[in-house]
Amino acid sequence: MLEDFKSHLLNELPFLFSSKIIIATSSGVDSVVLCSLCKKLDLDFSIAHCDFSLRGKESDVDAKFTEDFAKSLNVLFYLKKFNTKEYKTKNHLSVQMAARELRYKWFDELLVNYDYVLTAHHLDDQLETFLINLSRGSGLEGLMGIPAINDKKIRPLLSFSKDQILNYATTNKIKWREDSSNLSDDYLRNEIRNKVISNFKKSSPTLLSSFNNSLQYLKASRSILSEKINEVSKSIFVEEEYQIKYRIEGILKLKNLEFYLHEFFYKYGFNHVNDIKNILTSQSGKYVSSKTHRIVKDRDYLILEEISTYKFDPIEIFNDLTNVETIYGGLSFDLITKFEKSLTLSSVCIDEGKLVYPLRVECCVQGMDFIPLGMKGKKTLSKFFKDEKISIIDKKRTLILINGNNELIWVVNQRIDERYKLSDSTNSILKISFK
Repeated sequence: MLEDFKSHLLNELPFLFSSKIIIATSSGVDSVVLCSLCKKLDLDFSIAHCDFSLRGKESDVDAKFTEDFAKSLNVLFYLKKFNTKEYKTKNHLSVQMAARELRYKWFDELLVNYDYVLTAHHLDDQLETFLINLSRGSGLEGLMGIPAINDKKIRPLLSFSKDQILNYATTNKIKWREDSSNLSDDYLRNEIRNKVISNFKKSSPTLLSSFNNSLQYLKASRSILSEKINEVSKSIFVEEEYQIKYRIEGILKLKNLEFYLHEFFYKYGFNHVNDIKNILTSQSGKYVSSKTHRIVKDRDYLILEEISTYKFDPIEIFNDLTNVETIYGGLSFDLITKFEKSLTLSSVCIDEGKLVYPLRVECCVQGMDFIPLGMKGKKTLSKFFKDEKISIIDKKRTLILINGNNELIWVVNQRIDERYKLSDSTNSILKISFK
């Protein structure tokens, strides 16, 4: 196995030979063998062990075993103890998902000083993941299982079976510890491993090698499909600075609509295609959300945006007219002596003599109105946005400049208020720019 592992690294993961690595080690045979193989190949690695505090004294013994194992290999050892049950309850997660999140958050912290983290997932894990995703109605991406490379997370044993790993450990007299929870069928993965796959292997001895071949065909098919999806996407969506707009008319013309909706949006956390289908023909303003993104129906488009955690608090501007920075751009103020005709929507001139300091910059205020330049009567912001066909998402990002008397001076990048335009009686001109 050592020669096969070396050949695999040279062909698929050659950068590991010159990298600084962490190996996630549980004390089980998979990760212990991975460490032993990497030591034989003289890779530069340290060992990291997670204690999830789920198995009492057994967890403590695992941690001690892994620490001693690291010493025997003469490599640096990291240990992190987690209160997994508390994290699970606080974040409404399963035990497995809580442990996964805690593990990878810690690895991200360690990766500040390392290039990659290696985990010991193997071919049997691939098959388990395939069957789990198949049972959940996963798309092609899910059926391809665990990626060998995911950013800085590397799985170098994915092409090796559990039997190969066990044979290597036995032949080389490598010690490891068994996790008693692996024998329980309380978790879906364990049940699939202990009941489904074990029986399947008995009736089909070549199961894993055949599955591995199928996996390669799936990956090749995925590559071809990706080219087609990218081609279709170019005619349907427009990517902007903070959002992606999908033409609904173009989407509805697609054959295999559900497939394309899944391909467009699964990477943003949307797993229920019917929810997206429902808003295609709904009224503007309807939306669906994932943990990280939102899809909003806005007239002829579906607009995808990342859910922002920013909170915009009003900013006051005093008569010293200091420039201000916001999360959406900067406002600059200049007193000038002559009106500039070459101004754009992002640069305006107003009558400074009508200002009452301090001014305020805010995101759009519900129900506020103003007199758009060139009009005589007032119009609410919502009516103005509707008439100007400003998208729902753009509305939320639009800033307004408000006078000290609570009158709206400027809908930034859109229109100033008629009351603040320059006139023959203007004595002081204020130029305001946004970029």
